[in-house]
Amino acid sequence: MASIDPTKAREFAKEIVAKLREKGFQALWAGGCVRDQLLGCEPKDFDVATSATPVQIREVFGKRRTLPIGAAFGVITVLGPRAAGQIEVATFRRDATYSDGRHPDSVAFSNAEEDARRRDFTINGLFYDPLSEEVIDYVGGREDLQQRVVRAIGNPEERLSEDKLRMVRAVRFATTLGFDLDNETMHAVQRHASELSVVSVERITAELRRLLLHSHRRRGVELLRESGLLTQILPELICDENTWRQTLDTLEAVVEPSVAVVMALLLRSLHGEVTGQDSAEQIGRRWKLSNDELDGVRLCLKHEATIRNATTIEWPVLQRVLIVPRIEELLSYCEAVAQVVDGTCHAIRFCRETIARPQEAWNPAPLITGDDLRHLGIPAGPAYRQLLNAVRDAQLNGELTNRESALTFAQARWKAGLAEL
Repeated sequence: MASIDPTKAREFAKEIVAKLREKGFQALWAGGCVRDQLLGCEPKDFDVATSATPVQIREVFGKRRTLPIGAAFGVITVLGPRAAGQIEVATFRRDATYSDGRHPDSVAFSNAEEDARRRDFTINGLFYDPLSEEVIDYVGGREDLQQRVVRAIGNPEERLSEDKLRMVRAVRFATTLGFDLDNETMHAVQRHASELSVVSVERITAELRRLLLHSHRRRGVELLRESGLLTQILPELICDENTWRQTLDTLEAVVEPSVAVVMALLLRSLHGEVTGQDSAEQIGRRWKLSNDELDGVRLCLKHEATIRNATTIEWPVLQRVLIVPRIEELLSYCEAVAQVVDGTCHAIRFCRETIARPQEAWNPAPLITGDDLRHLGIPAGPAYRQLLNAVRDAQLNGELTNRESALTFAQARWKAGLAEL
C-alpha cells in the first residue's frame, strides 16, 4: 500500500468539504482529526460529516470514486489520489437504541448538533470548518481538551450502555493523550465493567494494542485495574501488590515495546507456575493474538533466564539463543526485567556487544552438515541431530576449527556409540 502524504490527505479532505458545499450541503471535518489538530498533532486521517445523504454523496463524487461499505450507517468512503488515501464521509445522524451493547438498532439522518451529541466523548464530538477555519463545539469538547479530560458526552451511563467498547476506549484515550478520566465517566465504567463481554475480543484487543504500545502504558494498565476492566480482560493478573508493582515497573522500563514484549511482561508473573505454564498460549489465543505475536511471547518467557545470566551460561547454549531472528525483542524484554529486578543490565549489554561483533566471530558457519554424515556411512535418523549438535558445541567452544577435524570427531563419536539411535 502506498504511503499517505499528510499534506495531500489534508488537501483532499478540504476539497471534499468544498465540493459538498458547492452542491448546497453542509460539510465539516469531524471527530479525531479535529481533536488532534487542536492538540497540535498531525491528524492520522480525516473524517467528514455532512447533511448530504449516502445517495447524494455518491452523486456528488461519482460511483467509481466511492465505496458504499458503511452506507447502512450513513457512511460512504470517498477515494482520493493515491498519496491522499481515502476519506469516510458520514451523514449527520442520531442513533436509536443499542440492543446488543455495540451497534445502533437503526439510524436516522439528522443535523450537526444531534450528530455531535450521539458521539462518545466530548473531545471527539468537535467539528471544524476547514474553509472558514472555525471550530464548532456543541458538547464542551474544546474546554475538556484544555483541561485535559476524557469525559463522556451527556449522561455517561447512557453513552457507555450504548456501546460497551467505549469503556476501553475511555481508558485508551486517557492513556495515549495523557489526560485524566472524568470522575463520573470513571464511575460509570466501574459500574458497567462486567458487561464488557458483549464486545468482540478482536475489538478489545485492537484498543489494547494501542494502549500497551504507548509510552504511557503503565498508566493505562493502572487505569484498567482501577476501572475494573482488567478483571474482565486479564483476570489471571490478580496478584499481590509486590508482584503488581514489579509488573508495572517493567512495563514502564521497556524502551522498544512490541505486542509480544509487553504481553510477555504482563504474563511474566504467571510463567512457571503449575497453572501458568501455558498462560501465554491460553491468554494469547483468547486475545486472538497472531501466531507471530504468540511466538514472540513464548520466546521472551522461555529464554529470559538464559539472557539475564548470559555471562555465566555455557557459550553454545547462549549462542543458540543469540541467533534467533527476534533477538532484539528478547533483549528489550530482558533489559526491562533486569533493570527492575536486578538493577543492572550487565548481561544484556554483554549480549548486545556480542551480536554487534562480526558475524563470523560469534556465529561461524557450521563445519559439517547432514550430507557429510551420510557420506561417512552413518544412517539417517535421530543420531544426526545429536552428532551435529555435538560438533557445533565443540566448534563454538573452539575445540574444532576445520571440516576435517569435525568429520573425524563425528565419526569417532558414532563409532564409540555415544550417538545411539
